[in-house]
Amino acid sequence: MSFGKQQSDGTKKVGIDIVKRLFLMLLIILVVIWTKPLWEEQVSEFVPDAVTDTFDSTKKFITDTINSDFHFEKVTEEAASFFASIIESDKGTKQEPVEKPELATPEEQSFSIGNVELGDTRDQVEEMYGEPARQSENEYGEKWSTYHENYQNFMMVSYDEQDVVRGLFTNQDLISSKVDITLGDTKSYVNETLGEPEEMIRYGWFNYKIESEGEYDVYHMDGSYITIFYDIHEADEVTAIQIIDEDLEAAKSALYTPGNEALREGLEYQLFDLTNATRVRYELPVLEWDEAVRETARKHSTDMAVNNFFNHTNLQGQSPFERMEADDISFMSAGENLAYGQFSSIFAHQGLLNSLGHRENILQEDFTNLGVGVDFNESDQPFYTENFFSN
Repeated sequence: MSFGKQQSDGTKKVGIDIVKRLFLMLLIILVVIWTKPLWEEQVSEFVPDAVTDTFDSTKKFITDTINSDFHFEKVTEEAASFFASIIESDKGTKQEPVEKPELATPEEQSFSIGNVELGDTRDQVEEMYGEPARQSENEYGEKWSTYHENYQNFMMVSYDEQDVVRGLFTNQDLISSKVDITLGDTKSYVNETLGEPEEMIRYGWFNYKIESEGEYDVYHMDGSYITIFYDIHEADEVTAIQIIDEDLEAAKSALYTPGNEALREGLEYQLFDLTNATRVRYELPVLEWDEAVRETARKHSTDMAVNNFFNHTNLQGQSPFERMEADDISFMSAGENLAYGQFSSIFAHQGLLNSLGHRENILQEDFTNLGVGVDFNESDQPFYTENFFSN
């Protein structure tokens, strides 16, 4: 589920004149009204009622203003100038491209990521990429180590106790294969090349039926499970790949890993890193981690998990923005994404990208900050809350 809203409140922004904030609000309202024929039908398909209600109420306000003696043309000119300066200052600095490593054909397996294969050692990986930017608990009881240069050339590597590579992931152009599959290839090409994907995975004493609805395929080859993710908004092109050693996958005793604090924090940071790695692919500014809004997000995930509901509005009737305001989070614009029941942040993130409303929050250029909160219900199913905002 996704949620987005624009807010202007001069009393909460130090150094911004109240009158100028009014100009900004009026300009935004005008743009909404003038472009309504272009967006009204499409937006109604995925924007929650609360947002639509906001548009309707602001339309009445602006109509009343135009019908008054207000000098609207002068206000609009000043507001346009001020709005442009605000937007320019809010946008993060886009990064200079970092050179991609020269990719070689895998030696031992069908796929490699950034010239790393299952069975390589930590020393080999870190000789190429240095120390990881972050290490965090994953659903296999190991850790994902993330390697990147400000989220460019992004990949995740999971090592076992002997520091041998047992898991790999990337959502960037670091895929190399003996079968000539890489980022941007189509689902049909993958299926033609690799054949029919798996329909079942065995975990301990039970089997799991794969029901991906076309968003990913799983192949069992080279002693590993290879999950290839597709972007349904980009003609079903390959958008990411995960490679997990078959013994690591089979060691899971249950579909969902028992929730604990280390896994909770791991899933939060992984979802944050995955979001930034995706934004960099689209040449968007990197978001900053916000600890305060992470607590807001955590509380909502806990509320949903404990009280068995899944909604942007909590049982007290608070919207995401009211919850943020209650926690003294100041923002000019904000958005919320929710996910529930995915095995990991990788599956949660790829699913959110394939949902239009969530995707728009992930790729919203003007957002500057993100906090992620996770918690688990009594069945160990994770609830994910992402709170985006700009200030």
